[in-house]
Amino acid sequence: MANDKDFIVKNAVEVGGPTNVTLGTVTSNNIDLATGNYFKDTLAANTTYTISNAGDVQSFQLEVTGGSTSYDLSSTSYDNKSYSVTTQETIPSGLAFKPDGTKMYVAGRSGDTIDQYSLSTAWDVSTASFDSVSFSVISQDANPWGLFFKPDGTKMFMQGYGSDGIYQYSLSTAWDLSTASYDSVSLSVNSQSTTPKGLAFKSDGTSLFIGDGAGNNVYQYTLTTAWDLSTASYASISYAVSGLATLQHITFNNDGTYLYILDTGSDEIVKEYSLSTAWNVSTASATGNTLTVTAQDPTMHGLVFKPDGTRLYITGNTGDNIYQYSGGDLGITWPSSIEWAGGVAPAAPAASETDVFTITTDDGGTSYIGTKTADNLS
Repeated sequence: MANDKDFIVKNAVEVGGPTNVTLGTVTSNNIDLATGNYFKDTLAANTTYTISNAGDVQSFQLEVTGGSTSYDLSSTSYDNKSYSVTTQETIPSGLAFKPDGTKMYVAGRSGDTIDQYSLSTAWDVSTASFDSVSFSVISQDANPWGLFFKPDGTKMFMQGYGSDGIYQYSLSTAWDLSTASYDSVSLSVNSQSTTPKGLAFKSDGTSLFIGDGAGNNVYQYTLTTAWDLSTASYASISYAVSGLATLQHITFNNDGTYLYILDTGSDEIVKEYSLSTAWNVSTASATGNTLTVTAQDPTMHGLVFKPDGTRLYITGNTGDNIYQYSGGDLGITWPSSIEWAGGVAPAAPAASETDVFTITTDDGGTSYIGTKTADNLS
């Protein structure tokens, strides 16, 4: 068998380089040894590997980068990371991020503003800092609650808790609140809700959704021109949510097949609902999956997911913090033909970490011996 050291490769591998490594392909979780002897894979889901075409290959390596579960409340937990916005805001409500995770925006009811922050590490709220940029919305509503941006950062939408309205703003420089201005365009939702809490849009901007904190309903509106509130009207589609204390906020997964509601009562709980027809709230039903977040703050107000669903962020009204949560690490099921050193199959690497596994065979692929030869590769 080949010496394991001959196969240790860090980061990028040069095909045909001095280590005699040939990059192979992993397709549909199958490691095809006819294509090479060094393989790279990034986990996007819990993964069961297979091995094919061993042939004359006696030893190969698999470099695996770990991932997190996506939109999975059952495996989500607090990251022990938060950011205090108390200097700018003591009643934070709405929350939004730039899609690359380098900017964060918080709507607050004590300052009547939208505040802008930069994150030195994308999607890590503990690295946030205030940009000294605040945009006042008091002329529209002194109690901003929900907040949403068009994905290109040129439009911002604010939900007013006091006026029962949705307001539209333009940013002449994308994602820069210092360039924001009111479009003099609004939508009254008073006929459906006098306590609007939570604002969300369909990904293409043709549907708008609000939560109703008094009746625990979710209402749906249609925009005939995407991202233009002047074309919005009630779609006569709603979902009466049972089993809630008080609906505080809503958000969706990225394809509209799941709805998430922040419920506040004796406990602060995020609850999940499945939509049998994407982006149609009348088809929603509870899945039973929940996440209790009371331990971080007894009065939560807003929530939003990272676009890939691996992180969740919630605004805490009591501590004036933004709290960060992550999904659980994805797992690997190894082929039963591999006998692992120590007799125990290794776990998958943690999210964003990279491990290398060396696997050898001396019988043409009937059986293998495996070892983990690099841990948290850098």
